[in-house]
Amino acid sequence: MKFVMFYHSLASCWNHGNAHFLRGIARELLGLGHQVTVYEPRDGWSRLNAIQNGGSEYLREAALLVPGAVLRSYDLATLDLDEALDQADLVIAHEWNDPILIEWLGAKRRGGGRFILLFHDTHHRAITAPHQIGRFQLGDYDAVLAFGEVLRQVYERLGWGRRAFTWHEAADVALFRPRPYTTKEFDLIWIGNWGDDERDRELQEFLVGPVVETGLRTQAFGVRYPKPARDRLQAAGIDFHGWLPNHRVPDAFARARTTVHVPRRPYVEALPGIPTIRMFEALACAIPLVSAPWDDAEGLFPPGSFVPVKNGQTAAAALRKLVQDGEFAAEIASRGLDTIRARHTCAHRAHELLAIARALGIKGNQTRSDAGPVAERMVSS
Repeated sequence: MKFVMFYHSLASCWNHGNAHFLRGIARELLGLGHQVTVYEPRDGWSRLNAIQNGGSEYLREAALLVPGAVLRSYDLATLDLDEALDQADLVIAHEWNDPILIEWLGAKRRGGGRFILLFHDTHHRAITAPHQIGRFQLGDYDAVLAFGEVLRQVYERLGWGRRAFTWHEAADVALFRPRPYTTKEFDLIWIGNWGDDERDRELQEFLVGPVVETGLRTQAFGVRYPKPARDRLQAAGIDFHGWLPNHRVPDAFARARTTVHVPRRPYVEALPGIPTIRMFEALACAIPLVSAPWDDAEGLFPPGSFVPVKNGQTAAAALRKLVQDGEFAAEIASRGLDTIRARHTCAHRAHELLAIARALGIKGNQTRSDAGPVAERMVSS
């Protein structure tokens, strides 16, 4: 089949975690014998910020991460949709697109487009800023892909789109895999963006405070850290390095003994069951993980896959134990890795996507590998 995808960016991951998952899905679809073309806006904010951060080299590296994928940059004013959609079997538009593009794609489908059209939502705006999602015209879309069951139910309840499916993120295990022979250079690593005061208190409690209490050698990476936040990290003895392109994250994980997962507040309070993609990626690298509170409402991770903590004090104790007790750390890392390999790789999600396409009546040519089982977490309305 021919997949045509409209996303904010494939090449740039600057403050843009969707690129992580998109790369993995594109890689798996190509491996199954499908064609993949990704359209991204030429003036996208992620790409422009990456360049401003001196990331031109990183963008060139990232553009080569998924051999065989066709990457097209476009200007909305001159985009030729007839050419872009020619012979497409399945078209996916992500929610970080311009509402005009979403409308145009729907019009093409309504006007006789012989493709399945899907809208992909991987954010909390449907609950925290419903007016932003409500402006998208989804009546002509065949279905919505929501990255958590609670989000799928929001679309169903509000009548946005004809049908909605749960389609979680996952780890791109071609990149995120264990590197057991790498020398450990520090104790704790944190990789994540500060981001609009959505987890500033949580980072203080579950990262900064425990580091001060334990004295663990810690490195942190991310973007959009205001100066007061950087000063706070420095005062805690945390080495802050700024943006780390995602394809270089596995090497960084391999040099650390443990990591922490600190979800953003909107997900904890309004969208239970949805972890950050960093959790999937960290476990895929077999680094033992300590997680701040979140509700695993869908049972994505069996007990023992990571260490849940309730507050900063228990976080400090868990981090200290993982650093000092190698046997305990190895057990947690092994269980986390087994969970990813069994349930949460981009290969699993690619087969789920193909199953959704079949449920929607896809007519495109299928490969012999398309008949994989439908994953447990794929739920339709």
